[in-house]
Amino acid sequence: MPVPQVAIVGRPNVGKSSLFNWLAGRRLAIVDDFEGVTRDRMTTLINNEDAFFELTDTGGLGIEDPDDLTADVRRQIDLAIESADVILLVVDVQTGPMPLDELVVERLRGIERPVILVANKADQPHQDTLAEDFHRLGRGRLVTVSTTQNRNKSELMELILDRLPPSDESINEPTMKITIVGRRNVGKSTFVNTLAESDRMIVSEVAGTTRDSVDVRFEVDGQTFIAIDTPGLRKRKSQRTDLEFYGTHRAQRSIRRADVVLMFFDAAETVSKVDKQLVGYVIENHKPVIFVINKWDQLHGTVPTDRWVRYIRRQFPTLAYAPIAFVTGQSGKNVKALLNHSTMLFKQARERVSTGQLNRLLRSAIEAHQPPMYQNRRPKVYYATQVATEPPTIVVMCNEPKAFANDYRRYLLSVLRDHLKFGEVPIKLYLQKRPRNDEMDAINK
Repeated sequence: MPVPQVAIVGRPNVGKSSLFNWLAGRRLAIVDDFEGVTRDRMTTLINNEDAFFELTDTGGLGIEDPDDLTADVRRQIDLAIESADVILLVVDVQTGPMPLDELVVERLRGIERPVILVANKADQPHQDTLAEDFHRLGRGRLVTVSTTQNRNKSELMELILDRLPPSDESINEPTMKITIVGRRNVGKSTFVNTLAESDRMIVSEVAGTTRDSVDVRFEVDGQTFIAIDTPGLRKRKSQRTDLEFYGTHRAQRSIRRADVVLMFFDAAETVSKVDKQLVGYVIENHKPVIFVINKWDQLHGTVPTDRWVRYIRRQFPTLAYAPIAFVTGQSGKNVKALLNHSTMLFKQARERVSTGQLNRLLRSAIEAHQPPMYQNRRPKVYYATQVATEPPTIVVMCNEPKAFANDYRRYLLSVLRDHLKFGEVPIKLYLQKRPRNDEMDAINK
């Protein structure tokens, strides 16, 4: 049984994205006074003791998109409405009924799913009476709310739950979250649509079409995943609007949320400063990453893959362990293999090794290559243990952490990566001074 769907619809600037964030309990959608901010469908899973459904935010009906994407935005709204089990029709108490509200009601005519008329921006109780003017719209049970003043959230949630179809408690939680990042027009949204096997994201030649990070839930071979599409980024000095500023921060947050990051490049373009900034943020957050060379069909047979591999390795030498994939997102070529490899990295990041295995490996590594002398003394390693996963985090107890130069730390990391189950993911390595009361020494026996 599929996850129940709840769609938020309405004209522009009635507070749909604010309502989405409010019900989700966290800031997911960009909220701005500028009309037409939301273009794609944004979804999140509401999963608590009383509720289990997927909530979808949509663009404003009736808006003319300045980038000539009006038909694409409308199609995304239509898809959300058609798949919804419950529809939240949002109106603005403070402006009262508007002609565009009638347009939205007309769009819902013939839709037999339950509709809840959500009169938003009723910040004070005395404004509840203003909502009575909306009864003439003739659609659904009316409830007044205020997302800014946190009014009547429980009443709205109760109305939603009463109208939802029974949900299957055995519905799979997502296996992992895959965040797709890259600069503008590298094919991220097309790739997400291929994964979801639907027109889930608006795809256009217009740069900056995707303005927000969007979660897309999909299933492959009985496993549930979430693909997070992110806005295409450009240089900070080229960010002309607040939307681009917020988009950058949403992309960064999506990287932090990721289990695996897919760093997209256009096969016909060279690596840019923006690419390096994004990869730097991935490194900073210790996320498993796959370099994805997209639109490979355009160069297939003319440029050998080895040339691109060598080029990427030169550009990002500290990520020599990261896999490189060549795909064509539009046709789906190699997409399934990429998803399988992403799953492998996710598993690697969650692996644990025993303390005994770790210490035997370190002993062999140190015997093969002793640490350089420091102040006329040979620094000592006593033992190591893994203290966390995602990323694998290893603490090495020694007599003097600062005695181990960076190149020797890199040597130890390479040994761990070559011989343990963490071959293609980041590893955190900490060298700490062994406490005086700790006499454990598994290395120098």
